[in-house]
Amino acid sequence: MGDRTAASERVAINTVILYLKMLLTICVSLYSTRIVLSSLGVSDYGIFNLIAGVITMLSFLNAAMASATQRFLSFYHGRENFSVRKKVFINSWILHLVLGVFVVFFLLILSQFLFDGFLNIPSERVPMAKTVYLYMAVSVFFTIVSVPFTALLNAHENMLWIAIVNILEAIMKLIIAISLNYFIASERLAHYGLFMAGVTFISFLLYALYTLKKYEECTILNYRYDKLLMKNLGGFAGWNLFGSACVVGRNQGIAIVLNVFFGTIVSAAYGIANQVAGQLVFFSATLLKAINPQIMKSEGVSDRKRMLKLSMMASKLGFFLVSFIAIPAIFEMPSILKLWLKDVPEYTVAFCSLYLITTLINQTTIGLQSAIQATGKIRAYQLVIGGVVLMNVPVSYILLKQGLPPHSVLVCAVFIESIACAFRIYFLKVQANLSIRLYVDRVFSKEIIPTIVILSVCLIITTLFDFDLRLLITFPVSIIAFFISVYYTGFCGDEKQLVTNMLHKILKK
Repeated sequence: MGDRTAASERVAINTVILYLKMLLTICVSLYSTRIVLSSLGVSDYGIFNLIAGVITMLSFLNAAMASATQRFLSFYHGRENFSVRKKVFINSWILHLVLGVFVVFFLLILSQFLFDGFLNIPSERVPMAKTVYLYMAVSVFFTIVSVPFTALLNAHENMLWIAIVNILEAIMKLIIAISLNYFIASERLAHYGLFMAGVTFISFLLYALYTLKKYEECTILNYRYDKLLMKNLGGFAGWNLFGSACVVGRNQGIAIVLNVFFGTIVSAAYGIANQVAGQLVFFSATLLKAINPQIMKSEGVSDRKRMLKLSMMASKLGFFLVSFIAIPAIFEMPSILKLWLKDVPEYTVAFCSLYLITTLINQTTIGLQSAIQATGKIRAYQLVIGGVVLMNVPVSYILLKQGLPPHSVLVCAVFIESIACAFRIYFLKVQANLSIRLYVDRVFSKEIIPTIVILSVCLIITTLFDFDLRLLITFPVSIIAFFISVYYTGFCGDEKQLVTNMLHKILKK
């Protein structure tokens, strides 16, 4: 009981740390972006983001590797098996080192094609763009080799150091932005690329030096190749990579299909919707970062009952954390987009609203994805769920070929995401003996009343009032009503007690 109380306290404190970090870094980053845009100018800033965008398409690979490493480290941390954790870390680091070299080599080869007329860059800026591309490739290398160190910090639930490094990154980027404006007169784009690569290198050093000093299992010496472990790590990462690639394929595939049928304006509307949903998912993803290590450790000590309970709680909390912003946003979407963009592309309101509905449906089973990872049996899961997710692309093409409007693509996405959620529950029932009845009782049924409350409040306000800044009433009133209903009707008895205790401990801290 004492261990579980301590674990709950760690989750609570880590959640607060991560949310404070997220709010601070978002504010600093937004301000930095404004300064950089002013310093570089629209053209050079566009070149930098174009190059960075090409490279960050590989981020799904990094995410897949990170989740594999963290799963193994957290799993064996739960079993308190020091020798295996040590082997997992060193083999993982060697795997990432090799992968980093391979990715940089691949990027250098790819550059021969990208700058040979493929990317639309003014000819006089191509040499500078190539220089920036090289800096970004170096940045990718250090990001990849940092993964085992950040995974180890996650396994030890040391979110404080991760938050410190992330905040330092944001501050360094702000300093870089200011220096471009006041101290660098020429070739600001090249300096910006170099400095940004420098930030990645410094972050790598901060993660590596801290973990090497603090954790005994963290070592990069005395390497012994473990064929079976490397096979398991590679296989797990490979199937995660497949799942991540399917999500990327769906998003980019839909964008391409829309572009083929309707051109760049509709593509812009879809891109905005993607961005809006991506920002809101941060609320849920931050919670999962804090609770995932406990899910993995519970499975590591063969406490599957607790693992399932935590994954169900993560699903419910993930849904709540996205709902309190997403649902009022759907009602006030025209006003939000007008304030943000001024000139709103056609179909953007419908795209954003439908994309948020798809995201809300996804959140109802978000914790089950972590539970599947914890069991280690992910091959069939990734094949089926990845296949279902990818169905969005051919179905979208068929719908548009039949002459249906652009937003029909995202109506389709809502239904396909519902099917994917049903499969997630099915897989966890088969692989971990999840009770569907219990899931309905602890998750779905508890989400109904808070959802009805926030929908009703938003509907009443938007029906009774009609003025430009109505959202200043809709958001605060609906959010307060929502969280009151969540506290009294959204939690089971044990969860309510846990949340109350966590709040008391946070306030005490």
